[in-house]
Amino acid sequence: MSESAAPDIVPDSEHRGLVARLPQLPRDLAQLARFDRPIGWWLLFWPCVWGVWLTGAGWQWALLGWLLLGSIAMRGAGCVYNDIVDADLDRKVARTASRPVASGRVSKKLAWGWLLALCLIGLLVLLQLRPLAQIVALASLAMVAAYPFMKRITWWPQAWLGLVFTWGLLVGWTQLRSDNLDALAAMYAGAALWVIGYDTIYAMQDREDDALVGIRSSALRLGGQVKGGVALFYSGAVALWALAFWLYRADWVALLALLPAAGHLAWQVSTLDGEDGGNPLERFRSNRWTGALVAAACFVVGNA
Repeated sequence: MSESAAPDIVPDSEHRGLVARLPQLPRDLAQLARFDRPIGWWLLFWPCVWGVWLTGAGWQWALLGWLLLGSIAMRGAGCVYNDIVDADLDRKVARTASRPVASGRVSKKLAWGWLLALCLIGLLVLLQLRPLAQIVALASLAMVAAYPFMKRITWWPQAWLGLVFTWGLLVGWTQLRSDNLDALAAMYAGAALWVIGYDTIYAMQDREDDALVGIRSSALRLGGQVKGGVALFYSGAVALWALAFWLYRADWVALLALLPAAGHLAWQVSTLDGEDGGNPLERFRSNRWTGALVAAACFVVGNA
């Protein structure tokens, strides 16, 4: 999910708050880690919550606090790594040309140091987990490292992102239990489809620039069928989540817990407008509420 530092180019930049008050270099580092765009770590964090709450282990506030810290740090680390790898491409796209590394305000050497610092925070979080969950968390690193290159070799980098950005679901679950893997697999597959759907919406903003510089995306691949494609991905996500709930607890009443999230996704699709420049961004950002609604459903099903 690419973002820029200039508020008049990227509406989802939220650095009118604390980040805006920082001196230039700290502000650049904060923007490099996307601290001014909390939507990214919300979308990374919610699947962690799903995995914890669906286990039936209760609220688990301390664990969720650590997972939230890990989501913020590792999302930031992923963004820094992405900007280092994509610096040359970012310079060719209007919406990303002013990023700290692409613009030259932050050197790659400093960016690598900042990446290491964020990873050390991630390591601190990792040490709070039991061995099985640690192994699961570490298993994602190769996939994370490969992600920036997917847009160069496949029209579906969003599918790879779907596997990476929902990995916290597996970590949260395996921290508390290691059974019911069929339900976990269905929940994870549904989460991946959800990511493909919302990141396709996000990619709608860059279609013209991406086509010019040779960046591939699902939004370009789907062409004029983006709305139908997103509807298909979202429908698959809801169906797989329903399957996960059924495998966890074969109770038709439990499936009702998914209705608010399904309704919200249906609203996104029905109101998606690629001709309105701000519409795709607003629909993309609204997925923080999808995550919250699915989390509530997981808590109901897991703890009722």
